[in-house]
Amino acid sequence: MVDDQLSRVFAALADPTRRGIVARLAAGDATVGELAEPYDVSVQAVSKHIKVLTDAGLVSQTREAQRRPCHLEAEVFDLMTKWIERYRRQAQERYERLDAVLAEMQDDEQPTRTRKPQQGEAS
Repeated sequence: MVDDQLSRVFAALADPTRRGIVARLAAGDATVGELAEPYDVSVQAVSKHIKVLTDAGLVSQTREAQRRPCHLEAEVFDLMTKWIERYRRQAQERYERLDAVLAEMQDDEQPTRTRKPQQGEAS
């Protein structure tokens, strides 16, 4: 189910280390060892983060001879974007309706002004 995958994706991205890994993979494929370099954690700890990202569908690993590079599965972000966009549109529509109501209320509160006749005009 889509919602289950969304839950896994958002849960996976809740961790700052995993968000950092995703950001690094957005620049290109990398091995677990390369992904572990900027962190003060073991390669095994990064492997566990990669497993969570893989289970969420955000990352895949391939085998290239002795290397097992990690690859970011960007299409998952399309799923997230569609979900977020749906709720963003709904919120935007509510704000637009509220703006219209507030503008109407403001118009109703404005006193009607009568214009004074200018010099030379008949009153």
